[in-house]
Amino acid sequence: RMDQALLLVRNELPAPGLNLAARSGSCHQCLYQFLAFVPPSNESLRKPGTASVMVDTQHPLTLLLNSSVGDRDLCKIQYHFGEFGNYSLVVKTLSTSTQNVSCDLIINEGPINSYLPILFAFLVYMGILAILIAGRLLMKIDPVRNWVYKKLNPRATDRMINSELGSPNTTDSINCDPTPHQWSTASRRRLHSLDTFRGLSLVIMVFVNYGGGKYWFFKHESWNGKLHFPPALFFRFVFIMGTSIALALGSMLRWGSSKWKVLRKILWRAFVLILLGIIIVNPNYCLGPLSWDNLRIPGVLQRLGFTYLVVAALELLFTRADSGTWEGRFPALQDILPYWPQWIFILVLEAIWLCLTFLLPVPDCPRGYIGPGGIGDFGKYPNCTGGAAGYIDRLLLGEKHMYQHPSSGVIYQTTMPYDPEGILGTINSIVMAFLGLQAGKITLFYKDQHKQIMTRFVIWGIVMGIISAILTKCSKEEGFIPINKNLWSISYVTTTSCFAFILLLLIYYLVDVKKWWSGAPLLYPGMNSILVYIGHQVFANYFPFKWKMQDSQSHAEHLTQNLIATTLWVIISYILYRRRIFWKI
Repeated sequence: RMDQALLLVRNELPAPGLNLAARSGSCHQCLYQFLAFVPPSNESLRKPGTASVMVDTQHPLTLLLNSSVGDRDLCKIQYHFGEFGNYSLVVKTLSTSTQNVSCDLIINEGPINSYLPILFAFLVYMGILAILIAGRLLMKIDPVRNWVYKKLNPRATDRMINSELGSPNTTDSINCDPTPHQWSTASRRRLHSLDTFRGLSLVIMVFVNYGGGKYWFFKHESWNGKLHFPPALFFRFVFIMGTSIALALGSMLRWGSSKWKVLRKILWRAFVLILLGIIIVNPNYCLGPLSWDNLRIPGVLQRLGFTYLVVAALELLFTRADSGTWEGRFPALQDILPYWPQWIFILVLEAIWLCLTFLLPVPDCPRGYIGPGGIGDFGKYPNCTGGAAGYIDRLLLGEKHMYQHPSSGVIYQTTMPYDPEGILGTINSIVMAFLGLQAGKITLFYKDQHKQIMTRFVIWGIVMGIISAILTKCSKEEGFIPINKNLWSISYVTTTSCFAFILLLLIYYLVDVKKWWSGAPLLYPGMNSILVYIGHQVFANYFPFKWKMQDSQSHAEHLTQNLIATTLWVIISYILYRRRIFWKI
């Protein structure tokens, strides 16, 4: 199978037999897990005892061999097995006069390079990009452009030439319809870097949700740890949602909408997002027809909806229609000081998260426990997955209304349901969106002052990075509060916010400052994010997004299927963009 290798253990020792156990390198303070009993050698037939097992290739393993009687450790081997490799572990004594045991690992058949499909796919997409860029450059040559005019519909051709790979532009010398002109003008005033940022997050999220080629590094970290692709996705969505709130609310108020009207719109949008998440995008459909007995209450859209409600209402309460220059003593802090009540509210929220996480008593669990349970922490707290966060969800929602297969179940073998979009973690998603809101305020208060905007993005990125370094002690497991996507720990929020500010800075510089890049093709799904997200979930198991594969154990086939499905959604969003169809809530 994928992510597995075959290990044949040859025991040349006399009775008793051996016990083979293993522990994953990604499993912190875990118990060894029994793999196989290896019988003793048959001295009369001079035949070694053998046992074959499948071992994991995703992470380095520590193999432990001990005697089945007396539990004496004979040898310990650390090794990172390769996918589809064939290995032998030979256990024997060094000589008849000594009891020293040797354990030799032999490669019978070398593993395959399962990463070659990624390289091939990268080259293919780079080739497509090069062709598009070359085509765009050719269209700037007058003879080529004139030839295209002759061969194609002049009206359509003019739009294509002036579109920056499809982006609308006001220079349409043939189309005299005033409506497209007005629409294009409004589009130009829009910050395309925000849509591109959102589109980048969404495209990678779709790819990962479709399987990510079944590569382990496209999956969520089991518990604490570095940021793989999936955790780096949802946070971008939450962050850029906060940024969009600042721009959208300011725009609506400047156009004369009353705060009560805007509040009704906020309530409606939050309600629709939560409803869509519960009714349409619900993973527990696989348990049977939708019913209250197995309905998962938390979820991605549910969290987005509630986070949007809180942050948008908070901003509406204190925002002004005229975001002019701050008249206070510190004009350099005009995007912070006028909103000090918002910061007090966010700090109180974070204090609540800290108190509940580290002070709330949880039955049969140590106070302040934030581990994965299962076989983690040497199996002392098997039913304490997530500590207070898991306990609050089980108490208020019920186990049947939570996510049943948390990412910690594979490595840590947890049996308790745990929801990564649970109640307590929503507090820190609000903090994340608020930091995105701060990025939006920066673009508003320093409009067209590109140097000021980029400088503040850098400063915020550095501040968030320093806070993360302090909270984590720059380690995976030993910090005060480790980075943990399942818990949405505050260190996770500050770390991902650091990356978000830097990434937004880069995209803003390329797209809106230098205009070296129009944002295409990521711009298109970014402008239809709700439709693409819900659509990719609803049609995930239908052709052409999925089909029966010839070899289900091939990374290449999975990667091909997942990339094609993701590309199709980009094409769909482009077609909708050209037809000016945008699904807004």
